[in-house]
This record gives sequence, C-alpha cells and structure tokens, in this order.
Amino acid sequence: MQRPVLVVNAGSTSLKLTLVESDGASEHVESLGVLSDRVAAAGHRIVHGGARFRDPVLIDDDVERELHALAPLAPLHSEPALRALAEARAAVPDAPHVAVFDTAFHATLPAEAATYAVPARWRTDWGIRRYGFHGLSVEWVSRRVRVPRLVVCHLGGGCSVTAVRDGRSVDTTMGFSPLEGVPMATRAGSIDPGALLYLLRERRQTLDELDRALEHESGLAALGGLDDPLGFGVYTYRIAGAVAAMAAALDGLDAVAFTAGVGENRADVREAVAARLAFLGDFRVEVVSAREDLVIAEAVRRLLDERGSVTAGTA
Repeated sequence: MQRPVLVVNAGSTSLKLTLVESDGASEHVESLGVLSDRVAAAGHRIVHGGARFRDPVLIDDDVERELHALAPLAPLHSEPALRALAEARAAVPDAPHVAVFDTAFHATLPAEAATYAVPARWRTDWGIRRYGFHGLSVEWVSRRVRVPRLVVCHLGGGCSVTAVRDGRSVDTTMGFSPLEGVPMATRAGSIDPGALLYLLRERRQTLDELDRALEHESGLAALGGLDDPLGFGVYTYRIAGAVAAMAAALDGLDAVAFTAGVGENRADVREAVAARLAFLGDFRVEVVSAREDLVIAEAVRRLLDERGSVTAGTA
C-alpha cells in the first residue's frame, strides 16, 4: 500500500478529510471530488459500534446497513458520518473502505465501570451499558504520554475524561451515548434523569424538543461560553471532578493530558482544572495534539495487510 489512506473524520462539529502516507505524513484535502485514484483505501471514523463492532471492519452494503441501524445511539455524530461514508464510497468506488470505531478502545472497561444499575432486561436484551467514546483520540494520547496512571481530557465540541492504566481504558465519562459526562459545547453532559421525566410529564416537552435541547442548546452554549464566569466555572469544576474520579479508578495519578480544540488551545482551562486537583499531589500536565487520523490510517493498513488483497465486498 504505497498510496495514501484517505481518512474521513466526521465529528459532531466538523468534517476532516486527510490523506495519510505510510510514513505518517499527512495532507488535508478540501473535497472528495479531487481524489479520483489517488488513494489505496479509505478509513472512516464511526463513533458508535454498539455491541456488534469493536475491531475495524471492511464496509460493504450489509455493514453499511448495520451502521445505519446503530445511528440512533449517537445521532449527532452518526448521521454526518454516514453521509460522508456514502459520498466517499461514491467518489472512490474502487478502494476498500474500512470503519474504525471510537468505542473500541473502551472495550477493556471492567464490568464495574461499564454496567448501569438498571433492570437486567435493559442490559441483556437492549444493550444498555457504558460504551465510552473518543477512543481513537485517547489511544493516540496514551501512546504519546507513557505513564502507568494517565487521565486524558478530550475537550473539543464533545468532551470526555478517561482513565488509562498501562495503555488500557479502565473508566470514562461518556456512557451509552456521547451525551453522558462533563458539559460540552452544546451538550448538557450528565443530568438527573428525574429532571428529564419532569420535563416530559409536567412541562409537556416532546421527545424531539428534549433531544434538540440536550444535543444542541445545552452545555457551554447555554451558559454563555468559556468567556462567561459561570460557563467557565461550571465547565472546569465538572472536568476537575471527573479527573478526580478517574484518579480513584487508577489508584492515583501520574499525568493529566489535554487534547482537542479547547484542551490544546485554552491554557486558562488547563490551569483552572489543575489548580482544583492540587490536593492529589504531584502529577504532570501534558498537551497533546489530536491525531485521530493517524490511528485510523494505521488501523486500515493493518487490517488490509492481514487480509492481503481484498475488496470492500469481502467484509
């Protein structure tokens, strides 16, 4: 595979198209239309693999249908990713396309961290459990910051905090969907489910209204942003609390690593979080540039190398 891998990374707030060479060199491209036969394969970031998908998988029509079936688990991410997938398969029809899953890195969560205290039928029949997200980003950071007890704060449009012990995820703030956890750009993060039941029953909110509010009208958008004292305070307080919880999962803390748009570019956020954690003693604070594209490209090349000469229809 001497030609580059096209990485299609559709996040909740952006679409990034990157050509990644075998040596890790990368080039951003503006449009799928300019690619023609330039790429050896395409790798797609898929946020939610559910219980069905953990390892990278070649995409054919059957796999694409299964991915559509999983879309309601993370609609804010899955819908743009599936649109981008369809466009990429049409633009580069002769190259194999591979789905790489954000949930996969968290497959190592122990049962005590992955299990909700809900009725057994919810868990066994309907797959209600904690999956975790931002796994591709956390995996990249854990390779760059090699300490036994690491907490990764992925702070971008979506935000999560993950405990990584010796390179393996052992707890994380996002759960069944990317709505759980700390406040985000437009998402509320964790909220008492009793408040949601109240809104549905007493305030006659519809499911669509509730979904829109939680996904698009909450988080920092509802609190005036990071330049508002309340928004900044709530955001950094909740993140620091999550880091402290992850330190408990790790039996201590060697380093906290910040990544993604806010994590990399807002020193005031990092300093406020670290200051709240001073009671934990000495630990390193690291900033790591997010490179999910490299993790995805490596996974694509590894899968195709294992399979030899393949086509998308052999998934």
